[in-house]
Parts: sequence; C-alpha cells; structure tokens
Amino acid sequence: MASDFVKVGKHQIDRKEYLAEGHTFCTGCGEALAIRLVCKAVGESAIIAMATGCDEVCTSPLPVTSWRVPWLHTLFENTGAEISGIEAGLKAMMRKGKVPERDVKFVAMAGDGGTSDIGLQSLSGAMERGHDFLYVCWDNEAYMNTGIQRSSATPYGASTSTAPAGRLSIGQNTQKKNLVEIFAAHGIPYVATACPSYPFDLMNKVKKGVDTKGPAYIHVLAVCPTGWRTVSGRTIEIGKLATETGIFPLYEIENGRYRITVEPKTLKPVEEYLLAQGRFRHLSPAEIANIQERVNRDYALLKDRAARSAAR
Repeated sequence: MASDFVKVGKHQIDRKEYLAEGHTFCTGCGEALAIRLVCKAVGESAIIAMATGCDEVCTSPLPVTSWRVPWLHTLFENTGAEISGIEAGLKAMMRKGKVPERDVKFVAMAGDGGTSDIGLQSLSGAMERGHDFLYVCWDNEAYMNTGIQRSSATPYGASTSTAPAGRLSIGQNTQKKNLVEIFAAHGIPYVATACPSYPFDLMNKVKKGVDTKGPAYIHVLAVCPTGWRTVSGRTIEIGKLATETGIFPLYEIENGRYRITVEPKTLKPVEEYLLAQGRFRHLSPAEIANIQERVNRDYALLKDRAARSAAR
C-alpha cells in the first residue's frame, strides 16, 4: 500500500488533496495555490471556518463543494467568533464524553478585508481569550471578490475601483495596515508571514501554527492576477519579487522572537515588483523612490529585531 506522504528533499508532503479540483478560482490565482498548500500541511484532522470572500465563493457554489474536510462558512465579521465557538464547544463535548477524544486542528481563513477591516474585532477577541486555533489571512490586498475595492491592507499607490489613480489621485493614499505586528502585540505565541511562491516555508509555518498551543496567525501574500493586473503565468515570479524586494519579507515571531526565514543576499529595487503590475504603472519615479525609501527603512527595522532576538 502506497504511503500517504511523499518525500521532497527533506520535506514530507501529504499526497492527499483536501481542496478538490473543479473550484472556480481565476487562472493563476495565488490564493488557490496557498489554500491547497495550507490544507496539505494541516492534514485531514482539520475543521475549517471561513469568512465570505473569494475562497468561499470559489469553493462552495451550491449545490457542490470543493472541501474534503469539515468546513463552515460564516460572515465577514464573524470568523474569530465562529472558530472560538467550534473549538470551545467541541472540546467541551469531548470532556463530557459526548464525542470521542481526538486531535482536531481548528483553522480559520479569511481575506484581507475580512481580517483587517470587517472581522478585526472578533478575531482580536478570540486571540485575547487564548483560544487554540490557527488563523490564516489570504492577503490579495483588496476586496477582490466584490470588484477590487480598496481595503486597509491595500498598499500605498495601488489603483483600485474605489481608490482609482488619476489626475487628482495617486490611488490608495494610505499605508498598508501591518496586521502581523497588530496580532503580535496581542502576545500570542506564533505569528508569521508566508507566500505560496515559497511552498515549503509556508507549509513549515502552518505546521508550527497548528501545533502551537493557543492562537497562531499566518499572513499569506496571495498574488491576484485579476486585481493586480498581472499575467497569470507570472504569479509565482511576482510572489518571489515581493520578498526579493523587501516589500513582503518572510519572517516569523515565535514567543516574541523574530526570525527572517527567507533572506535575500541583497534586495532588488522595488521598481521590479511594482512595474510588473498594472495597478502601479501610473506611479512616477519620485513616488517609486518614496516607496523604496520606506521599504528600506522597514526592512532595516525587521533585520534589527531579528538580530536582537538571535542575541537573546
């Protein structure tokens, strides 16, 4: 009988697919790939709570579903509350002997809008109460499912349907909300960034997250060819450029200690990442220089935190 796992280098990868084929994600969707990888890392013991968004709409059009594990859909604002109730309720039933004791991985998923905006309050409460779950944010940097409207995770300078670039506007005129630091400030044991362009880094972090006792949060960059106006065949390349330029560094914060998990020897110019996307093509050289300066500053701060953590 064939093993359920295959060895790829030093990694053991689950052969099973928990996200079935036949979903309706766009061609080249980084989110679809990320979901597949996350599910492989969690395994069949997962119970998944999911907010409204691309992930829900594309995997559960009535009367069919792409999910091969227990899955529940909730509203934008409820994901933190829903996963809290599932975790607390099932554990209570196990203690009372109403269901058999078993290892269950409680996982919540939502997009950047359902995390940084509408769902922030319930998720913050769940983390403050210390529920045992992993929360994964699919960050495609706008409300893509409903028409590419800006969210508080939309980066400065991006053109969206509700923050369009034009003669009187640069597009999004505020900086991207730093959800990783917000949730790290809750004092939870594990927080990380990830991107499906680096699949083993992503899966290793997911395994850490679901094995952590208490709340864990992973912020996944999900390249969106439709909303970012990129070529669908360049999804992996653009995800890598986000890290190689320092715009989306890959790191983890484990019990307060920072560690960069994928560190380029030298950062590429942010221009290589920005000008590969239609949403940024209106930016002037001066604006690109401003973005470069901010990235340099933020990346230097991250490296300093990682160095301080390594020295502790």
